[in-house]
Amino acid sequence: MHDKTSGNRKNGELTLSRRSIIGGLSGAFAGAAMLRRAQAQDAATEPKPAEANGFSFESLTARMREAATRDYEPASADVPEQIRNLGYEQYKQVAFRPDRAVWGDTDLPFRIQAFHMGWLFNEPVKLFVVENGAANELTFTPADFEYRPPLNPADFENLTLPGVAGFRLHFPLNRPDIFDEVIAFQGASYFRAVGYRNAYGISARGLAVNTATGREEEFPRFTEFYIEKPAPGARSIMVYAAMESRSLTGAYAFRIVPGSDTVTEVAANLFFRSDVDRLGVAPMTSMFLFGENNSAVFDDYRERVHDSEGLRIVKSSGEEVWRHLNNPHVLANSFFGMDPPVSFALNQRHRDFDDYQDAEAHYEKRPSLRVEPGQGWDKGHIQLVEIPADADHMDNIVAFWTPADPVTAGSELSLGYKLVWGTPGSENSTLARAMATRTGVGGPSGVRNDDGLRKFVIDYVGGVLPGLPPDAAITPDTYVGGGELKASSLHRIKDGIWRFAFDIQPAGDGPVELSVRLEMAGRPVTETWLYQWRPGDESRRF
Repeated sequence: MHDKTSGNRKNGELTLSRRSIIGGLSGAFAGAAMLRRAQAQDAATEPKPAEANGFSFESLTARMREAATRDYEPASADVPEQIRNLGYEQYKQVAFRPDRAVWGDTDLPFRIQAFHMGWLFNEPVKLFVVENGAANELTFTPADFEYRPPLNPADFENLTLPGVAGFRLHFPLNRPDIFDEVIAFQGASYFRAVGYRNAYGISARGLAVNTATGREEEFPRFTEFYIEKPAPGARSIMVYAAMESRSLTGAYAFRIVPGSDTVTEVAANLFFRSDVDRLGVAPMTSMFLFGENNSAVFDDYRERVHDSEGLRIVKSSGEEVWRHLNNPHVLANSFFGMDPPVSFALNQRHRDFDDYQDAEAHYEKRPSLRVEPGQGWDKGHIQLVEIPADADHMDNIVAFWTPADPVTAGSELSLGYKLVWGTPGSENSTLARAMATRTGVGGPSGVRNDDGLRKFVIDYVGGVLPGLPPDAAITPDTYVGGGELKASSLHRIKDGIWRFAFDIQPAGDGPVELSVRLEMAGRPVTETWLYQWRPGDESRRF
């Protein structure tokens, strides 16, 4: 049985599986199985005042700027043995008591719950509530958590918890009488959110440092969170975070607005202790195991297995790009150099159960995540990292923006952007979309092919295409890098879908870059479809 990847709802609470818990941390360098996040907990004991309890984003920024002038000191804490020795099976039996939630006894629209330390999460995080400009620290005890069998609750009764592993916010997102989990922060700088009727999937990070560079990746941590107490009836909440790592410090502000699409407005002030080879801004972490393009590689009853199926970019020129994801047999990097885009997103386009046939994971409910750049973005590039994966608990997709200017010791960077979590459809595009990408042996069907030809089939839907007759003057604009286009055909098939099929002869063993766009009278009627194929991707089996 494959690993479960979705949460199940019980009494209004979300109970999460192994895949959900594994999501907070992840390695994005070659071959690393990137992990995912979540198992919930949280509590509301009496807050205690912080040392200096006056708080503002400006004061947090000043403190992190000053911290960058000092050497990095890794987090240290006296973690009790009972916590330090929690393995995965034990950790998932530690659950927060919902009746202990912060603000749970008020009419406020949000609830806070904390994640217990243990298993992968043994570096303490501090939580503060901000009210009237003062920050008061939240403290938690074992009484705020359930320790379920095979754990013995008596083993934890007298522990002093050195901190928590993170927190989650609840809000009546789907029903007015149930406080749904909306966003969770846990593990390094990872967080993830959901829109209306979504289930957890793709994750975001505060920052990526030296991802897929050939050197060790660095994972900055959110070490402190300051959660501003909302007013009754508020539709949004402010969260502030302090970031620390060997190379940098940072001050973050998140304005979180739950809704049909849950929006997270981010402001980040970064201060660099040392040079950074590759800075990843607004990084997204997801999973693509297989789809129509590579399903033959997997002996699996399911139609598709992925949290995201493509990278969508809207360039500043207005061009719309769809880069279908792949699960390559070697680490793959793709770079899209440009001015700051209008947006870039990892999208989950197929939204029906029949598209996946997974009654446990429900991939059709996984949210897409769109990044909309704001303050401080200049020239740079989007990087897409695709890591070989053989199971659906491995997060193997990373996408982020890298500024063109080098990041050097002593420099500062202030950035703003918006994250939109939800169901694709808010892009308001008039162009047809590539809804299916299939690959197979090239040449005529049923004929043995010995010369390495590979066939690609793209189905386009929407836009003006459904209203066009079969003999419409549509012209494919095709580019092949690292290979040769050998044959192609374009047909209008059922329900106004247009299918473009073509054969590629690779020039060697290197990657083949493909690009297709359908045009009429010199103007695009579809988005630009991109794909990177490496000969050999189709030869492995799982």
